[in-house]
Amino acid sequence: MRCPFCSFIESKVIDSRPTEENTSIRRRRECLKCGKRFTTYEKLESISLVVVKKDDSRQPFNRDKVLKGIMTACEKRPISIVQMEMIADTIESELAQRMEREVRSTKIGEMVMEKLRALDEVAYVRFASVYKQFDDVSTFMDELQGLMDDKKY
Repeated sequence: MRCPFCSFIESKVIDSRPTEENTSIRRRRECLKCGKRFTTYEKLESISLVVVKKDDSRQPFNRDKVLKGIMTACEKRPISIVQMEMIADTIESELAQRMEREVRSTKIGEMVMEKLRALDEVAYVRFASVYKQFDDVSTFMDELQGLMDDKKY
């Protein structure tokens, strides 16, 4: 960190503490050349994630929308809110780790289906029926048959 008084590059940290809002760290530093003290603030750089919808419109990622879709699929199923929140948290975390600024809504839907399929087949079928927009009963039955075939193995 460059000293604001003499422009020397090296300094030592004397004190660190979070700000009142807990959004950054306040650091008191001392220049190793001139000995003067100054304050710096360290803040986490957040990468805002944008969801690209099917019509190519864009909107900010909203974890609550993902959770709401999961909760709708899991309605009246023996799945706790903690389990549903864990799915939403896992998906949000996996997306953040990809370090991409944009993600297609279809990718998010596939991630939800994958997690629900492992947790509860009925919730998975409910979510898939909305997400995949089945045209008729035969495509719905094909999805169910695929689920049954996977169960056999």
